[in-house]
Amino acid sequence: MEFDQYLISKNIAPDAFHNIESNLYAVWESAFKQMHENSFTEQYKFQLNKIRRKYPLKTEF
Repeated sequence: MEFDQYLISKNIAPDAFHNIESNLYAVWESAFKQMHENSFTEQYKFQLNKIRRKYPLKTEF
């Protein structure tokens, strides 16, 4: 799974996250490539929630 796909699965808008916090995005992307997605989720669980609230994925109904 690619990092952008992972963010979408967690309801995070990857473009907004990358454009506004590019340094944090790069750090997370690097970490994601080095570990299993479940391990990444466990390690960054609380930070993911913060980012999800900050950059929600816009869904159309």
